[in-house]
Amino acid sequence: MRPDGQPHDGGQRPETGPTQPANFERDAGQMVISASADGIIAVDDRGVIRICNPAAEELMGRPSGELLGTLFGYPVVAGESTEIDLMLPDGQTRVVEMRATTTTVAGERLHIAALREVTLRRQAEQQLEAELERRGSLIAMAAHEVRNPLTGIGQLVDMLRDPREKFTEEEQADILARIADRTARLQSLAKKLLTVAKIDAKVSHADAKPVPVLEMVLERLAEFADRPRDVSVSCDPEVRVLADRGELSEMVVNYLENAFAYGTPPIEIRVAEQSGGVEIKVCDSGPGVPEEFVPRLFKRFSRSPRSARETKGSGLGLWIVRSLAQANGGDAYYEPGEKAGACFCLRLRVEEPADSDWR
Repeated sequence: MRPDGQPHDGGQRPETGPTQPANFERDAGQMVISASADGIIAVDDRGVIRICNPAAEELMGRPSGELLGTLFGYPVVAGESTEIDLMLPDGQTRVVEMRATTTTVAGERLHIAALREVTLRRQAEQQLEAELERRGSLIAMAAHEVRNPLTGIGQLVDMLRDPREKFTEEEQADILARIADRTARLQSLAKKLLTVAKIDAKVSHADAKPVPVLEMVLERLAEFADRPRDVSVSCDPEVRVLADRGELSEMVVNYLENAFAYGTPPIEIRVAEQSGGVEIKVCDSGPGVPEEFVPRLFKRFSRSPRSARETKGSGLGLWIVRSLAQANGGDAYYEPGEKAGACFCLRLRVEEPADSDWR
């Protein structure tokens, strides 16, 4: 691209052009400060590089001998500041801020471009944009998920308070149960959002201690009211994992919620010691996970179209499990059931990490 914005034969040396005066570099040196922190490129009206300083050589990844006499490839417009992506010889890209002016050197008009690398700034801006978008998505999701249960609770409370309504004890019990169910959903969502905030803030996990797995699992099952009858547990009472107990509990609860919401009974919790660690599996007898959706299972806000239609959910549970598992030195993953259904798995350590690569 020529300085006036017209296309050129990119990367080729022009066959004709004015002869460079013998004193050109000496005169130009009065203008170009070799020690400048900015890269300095001077191009003529055809876009051919006539001058470059050491900082420009460094930015463009090529010595002056390769740069001088070649086309710069970017329009240099006086009075404008823009960002360009410099393609380096190794194929990588470097983001550069370019400020341009025009002057005359040894009787020839030159367009001077001052180049300053802003790759790190661009990356930081992109990370900030992604974080703001993620937070915006989180807020939008929370607002959506909170609105429906709250609306339902309000309607049910209004029904109970309406003096014109005459409910039987059985009908009142049913309404109260529906209020309790919606309240539980709100409590679960609030807990997930707090966990997401903690993960995003990179709160340290310094409270890793040996946790008896069977004891913790039975405690969590007690939180699911009448559901434990649909769950069988296979776990040696002596098995312990090294983890933050509260976070381990949250991982197991999220797996159980997932099994109850998307799978069908019976549900099994299987705990087995492996070389250097412990594997915890929560398996259901449902339809399993569509193969094409498996790679996205543990991503934030990820929900399969079928699940989104059939059940309510935030799409955060499995992402939380994997994030907490990795923070505790383990991992989370999915396996199809042996005959049918889905198995969601945890691998956690049993001792302080050494040279073992069991994960």
